[in-house]
Amino acid sequence: MQQPKRNTWQREAVRAALAEKRGFVSAQQLHQVLRDGGSTIGLATVYRALAGLAESGEADSLQSPEGENLFRSCATQGHHHHLICRSCGDTRELSATVVEEWTQRVAAEHGFTDIEHVVDIFGLCERCRAAA
Repeated sequence: MQQPKRNTWQREAVRAALAEKRGFVSAQQLHQVLRDGGSTIGLATVYRALAGLAESGEADSLQSPEGENLFRSCATQGHHHHLICRSCGDTRELSATVVEEWTQRVAAEHGFTDIEHVVDIFGLCERCRAAA
């Protein structure tokens, strides 16, 4: 069994900064926010804290279309999906029953079990579309 992560001031600072952000952010972006606020926290510490928060379910993690790992404070416990604005980063958490049913059916058709999947949908929100 894995030991729970210690709640250090650094982890708490990352947790608080992440909770203030509206959408997904990179470790570098969050590090800059913390540094701009006067923190002495290091970038490697921000990466470790974000990884720990994602592992514990306190943060969502995804890979952007450009391949960068992004994080956001998680509002929904358990498995869910995201609808993410490519422009402003606004994010909606989605429960997608049709996706769950499809993954189970496709896996079964190919003899797979113990399925895991990630579905994140990127597009433009109404506000960004109207501004364009």
